[in-house]
Amino acid sequence: MPGERGRLGRFTDAVLGGVRAAGDKARELRDEFRTSDEPERALVAPLLPGQELRYVGLGPVRAPQTHQAGRQLADVMADELVDSLDPKVLFGLLNIVNPVVWVDAVLAPVRLAAGVLLLPGNAGALAVGLPQAAEPEPGRPPHQPAQRQPIALTEEQEAFRALFRLNQYRPLADQLAEIAYRRRYVFSGDLATLAGSLLLFLERYTGTPLAVTDTHLHLLRMGLRPDADRPDRRQPRLLWSVERSRVARVDSERGMAGLVQFSSTIFFDDGSWIRLTQPALRDDQSRFLSAIHEIPGQRPTP
Repeated sequence: MPGERGRLGRFTDAVLGGVRAAGDKARELRDEFRTSDEPERALVAPLLPGQELRYVGLGPVRAPQTHQAGRQLADVMADELVDSLDPKVLFGLLNIVNPVVWVDAVLAPVRLAAGVLLLPGNAGALAVGLPQAAEPEPGRPPHQPAQRQPIALTEEQEAFRALFRLNQYRPLADQLAEIAYRRRYVFSGDLATLAGSLLLFLERYTGTPLAVTDTHLHLLRMGLRPDADRPDRRQPRLLWSVERSRVARVDSERGMAGLVQFSSTIFFDDGSWIRLTQPALRDDQSRFLSAIHEIPGQRPTP
């Protein structure tokens, strides 16, 4: 009997030791996955004087390829879609009656939401960080221009084209229609809206987290946080901004990988919407939901 009790005691100790070890490992993992956006807030706050910075995303935002409304649209129009991106077909699918007027309409929400300074020519390219055209070296003949002539644009249209790196030899309307066609699953389908202007910046730039203040929703160009042993040389820039009063609703949900994936559909007061997905741990998700708690919408259960 004493030997059996001794074996039982050793077995109990071993089980309790395993439980304690498992608990220690769980706490270690929780600490490892606990996040803070303090470094990002310190970088972004100087860009937003007079605003209370409530949230800065730790991961880049993506526009996912699937959405229920998009799937329904694809089912209804399956017999009408063609393999080629013929602009005339695209204009018909997107209900674009006058492509020239539509281009001007696309410029309007970009001016409104982004506050981008649309400058003519090289100045517009330099304002958004594009390389300036190199000057010919002395003694060398200037580089012969291509035989094709760029399509004539107004100064504002040329700055817009440079900002989004669109082809200068193809009509803007054709290229914008192709963007809207490719992304019809993830937004309301009209680039001449607030959601459309946000999509254009997501299409153009990578490494774009969201930031939320007491008055605005912002899209940043910043990049990922460097490793702890490396200096933080990030220089964030504001790409796009909209007043919170123009955000009508935000529906958020955790994806299949709820710990690392977080999706939100943002609805604006002009009737447009866009679905965004970003990699985000639970701490980051909680900070975002807390920052937008006054905005109506569905929220994931804890």
